[in-house]
This record gives sequence, structure tokens and C-alpha cells, in this order.
Amino acid sequence: MSETAHADLYRETVELLRPGDIELAGAVIHTTYDSDEESKLHQLTLDAGRAVADHTEKGDTYVYSGNDSDEFGVNQHQGLTLDDDEFVWECQQLRRDDEFVVVLYWEVTGDDDAVVADIAAVDGVEEAVAVTEDGFDA
Repeated sequence: MSETAHADLYRETVELLRPGDIELAGAVIHTTYDSDEESKLHQLTLDAGRAVADHTEKGDTYVYSGNDSDEFGVNQHQGLTLDDDEFVWECQQLRRDDEFVVVLYWEVTGDDDAVVADIAAVDGVEEAVAVTEDGFDA
């Protein structure tokens, strides 16, 4: 993928990370899935969230999905801790130019390059572009 083809999405993701109370890192995940493969997108989202959770020291997590609540958007998911519902990661699943894209972000771990590398290794990921408050690495 070229940077210019998705530059607006990357910039929007940078802005999404900036206003938070905690320092966030993220990734824009380009998938190999088309609109007929939404169930595979769901599994990719779970696996990418697990990759993030594996780099935190927050314990066991579960996924809270948008269709579980009126206060949360459809195709928006959060990884929360089992013990106290603490934030681990959040994502939005998008469809751009007939491809599924996942915008995923998490609290900075100190080893976010490794997090992005693990996300990039998830089945169905074409490319994972690292995003921070300072910009993106496309």
C-alpha cells in the first residue's frame, strides 16, 4: 500500500491518539479480506487484540463489542481486563476502497514496535502501519 493512498486515514488515526488522558500507540491494519469475509475480519480483530494484550502486564482480557451496548459503536471493540474492566486496547473496523481496515490502539507499552510486528504476523494482515501521537510510519 502506498502512503498517499491512505494518508488521510493515517492522519485521522494520529489525531485520535492525541487527546487522550493516557499515552497511546496504534496501528492501521490493512487486511487481505474483502467484503465477503467479515467473519475472518472478526477473528483477525481478536488475534490482533491478543497480540497487544500479550505485551501488557494486565492479566487476562475479554472483548467488549459495540453491538453489546447502545453507548458503543457497531464494529467497535475493546479489550478489557477480566478483573476490573481496565482498558487494554480498542479498535474500529472500517471498510475503505472495498477492503477491510482495522484501526487499533493501546496504551504505550515501551515496546510498541514489537506489538506492531506481532500484529503484522496475524493471519489476514496485509500490512500494519505503526501510528503514534507524533505521526505514522508508512
